[in-house]
Amino acid sequence: MNIAVRIDPTPEAAEAYATPLADINPAKSERFQADTIWPYFERLRREDPVHYTAASEFGPYWSITRWEDIMVVDTDHQTFSSAEGIGLPNLEAMAEQEKIFAQMGRERRKGGAGFITMDEPQHTVHRKAVSPTVAPANIASMAPVVRQRAGEILDSLPIGQPFDWVDRVSKELTAMTLATLFDFPFEDRRKLTYWSDMFTNMPGHGPVKSWQHKGEAITECFAAFQGLWNERVNAEPGIDLISMLTHNPTTRTMSPDQYQGTVVLLIIGGNDTTRNTISGSVFALNKYPEQYDKLRANPDLITSMVSETIRWQTPLAHMSRVATRDVEIGGKTIKKGERVVMWYVSGNRDESVITDPDAFIIDRARSRQHLSFGFGIHRCVGNRVAEMQLTIIWEEILKRFPRITVVGEPTRTYSAFVHGYESLPVIIPARA
Repeated sequence: MNIAVRIDPTPEAAEAYATPLADINPAKSERFQADTIWPYFERLRREDPVHYTAASEFGPYWSITRWEDIMVVDTDHQTFSSAEGIGLPNLEAMAEQEKIFAQMGRERRKGGAGFITMDEPQHTVHRKAVSPTVAPANIASMAPVVRQRAGEILDSLPIGQPFDWVDRVSKELTAMTLATLFDFPFEDRRKLTYWSDMFTNMPGHGPVKSWQHKGEAITECFAAFQGLWNERVNAEPGIDLISMLTHNPTTRTMSPDQYQGTVVLLIIGGNDTTRNTISGSVFALNKYPEQYDKLRANPDLITSMVSETIRWQTPLAHMSRVATRDVEIGGKTIKKGERVVMWYVSGNRDESVITDPDAFIIDRARSRQHLSFGFGIHRCVGNRVAEMQLTIIWEEILKRFPRITVVGEPTRTYSAFVHGYESLPVIIPARA
């Protein structure tokens, strides 16, 4: 069946539709950094929603780009396993990192990213160990602290002078909250941001200068968290994430690899997603000024605006699985052992499910209808913490500033996984 192609004069759209379908590799990091991904995903949703990329820097993989197909994969953990990793593994990067760890006298251990790379029954056991820390009652008790610190951040911002919103607000708020969740030394909170960036970037991007630099940072992070484990394993139980792990009978005996994987998961999950949504909200409200006017006129829209930003931004672009058996999706046969990528960033723009999906509409009906937190057993364990931080920061922003004005293009993250911002130049013209 022939499908009419939308007339779009942009060069990136022309290139996307001119590329032979079989040659499309949607996981090109440079396209994410340039924000030219959208016509590629639009074309795949229309013409080849279950798409096979035969060769890439990540090896061969399937791309799932429509909402309904993503839901099929995400909710069937028996057919689609997480045990071999939840991202696209860059083969060159893995080889380089193994070399560096060998030179440092440290074997690169398997352990992935903690319980997110476990299948059942181990997954639920390990997930339950940290769940109390992010349960509603604990979030409620944490909220006043987050509000106080959010206010302190905002009160420290310059008026009438340009500054980087990502550094001064988004990174700082998430670092403060993560330090609280871990009961990590508060004065060292920005190490958590730094380590998260070191985990998720390749040399030449973010703070990573070289593979050696990356290896040293990872080793430093693991040593610091081993110190926290050693402090708390025989201390009185606390309500922080590390204490929860050390005092749960199952996770207390986890291997060092499993602990390190869990640390990576919690640092990245607690940092990148919330921080990039905070930045994305400021960018989106400036891109759609009528929505900013609507929000200022009615602050009760903050809750739905937060959900709309999480959809529109999609802070983690994808998750991946490996098929445990031959399975058919969308008329295509995915064979056992093949990697399957769920492109949340595409599913959140699926025209068949979401009306006018490219637009940012803060009072959208069913604003919580998005894929960004995932579904099934691996649904984001900290989603309520993220929503709490985003809600509080915007409640405090609206009390203080009539407007935050973006004064230049953002620098976006060079990654097909973390969909975010390295910098966002803004000016606050005046206080309320």
